Amino acid sequence: MKHRTTVLGLVWVLGAAAALTACGQEGDGSASDKPGDGGRPTVCLVMKSMGNEYFQVMQKGAKAHAKKRGDLDLKASGIQNETDIDGQVAAINRCVTDRADALVIAPADSRALVAPLKRAEKQGLKVINIDVKLDAGALKASGMKVPFVGPDNERGARLSGDVLAKELGKGSQVVLLEGSPGADNARQRAAGFRAAAEAGGLKVVSAKTAHWETDEAYNVLGNMLTAHPDIKGVLASNDSMALGALKAIDAKKASVKIASFDNIEAIRPYVKKGRVVATVDQYAAKQAADGIDQAMKAVEGDEPTGWVKTDVKVVTSGDLK
Repeated sequence: MKHRTTVLGLVWVLGAAAALTACGQEGDGSASDKPGDGGRPTVCLVMKSMGNEYFQVMQKGAKAHAKKRGDLDLKASGIQNETDIDGQVAAINRCVTDRADALVIAPADSRALVAPLKRAEKQGLKVINIDVKLDAGALKASGMKVPFVGPDNERGARLSGDVLAKELGKGSQVVLLEGSPGADNARQRAAGFRAAAEAGGLKVVSAKTAHWETDEAYNVLGNMLTAHPDIKGVLASNDSMALGALKAIDAKKASVKIASFDNIEAIRPYVKKGRVVATVDQYAAKQAADGIDQAMKAVEGDEPTGWVKTDVKVVTSGDLK
């Protein structure tokens, strides 16, 4: 009887050891995968609308960069549309539940996402902000210091708008399609476009948000063209809205030029034809890669701070020949 008890005890010990070994090999961000336990860190990438080609490019670039580094597990996710703040909050909460080490986010709203990010930080996640800057006042109120990896959106929009101003000439009527009101880059791009219009003598006769969305831009610009039949130009705060604007222009059989922002693949044929006189490349894939690099620095104890500025480049028909 004593011998049987000893054998059963040995079997239980060996089985428990095997189970623990198997858990350590899952690579899913569990406790045994944390730095210092012999595993790789998990980095969450939370983006905006995956219906936007820009964020599809960002995700592809992030995955390629993580594979090239080979020292982290990447969990990338996006939301259904540009205004799905609740979807981003849910994604942040999943990162916490999955016990990720760091979170890289392109926020849908610069203020509303600060509180859930603060909760994630309290749970030990390192937070890196890309693409759309979190609101400075909201960050200060929360006590967070979150590094920003991204472009100078105001400068990029100013450069794109300058091209349209030269194309149309002084006195021409233009309209502005703005991004989501809660997003810092929407405000910056609107400011840049307005500065270009003022410097070039353009008259901004209307400005409305289309929340970064193609279909909404189609409807918004259609109404603008009806209300202001002498419009000669559109300042579109991203290429997705520019695509909707193009459809509205065609529906009205109008002669209207567009300046835009993002340089997605779908806009380039229109840039080549000169219907979109300029767009702005802000290098989505590189932003994600830089954000991941900053996250890994934070995980390793080298806390990044401030603004890691990424490039912007104006793209015109001459660049695509």
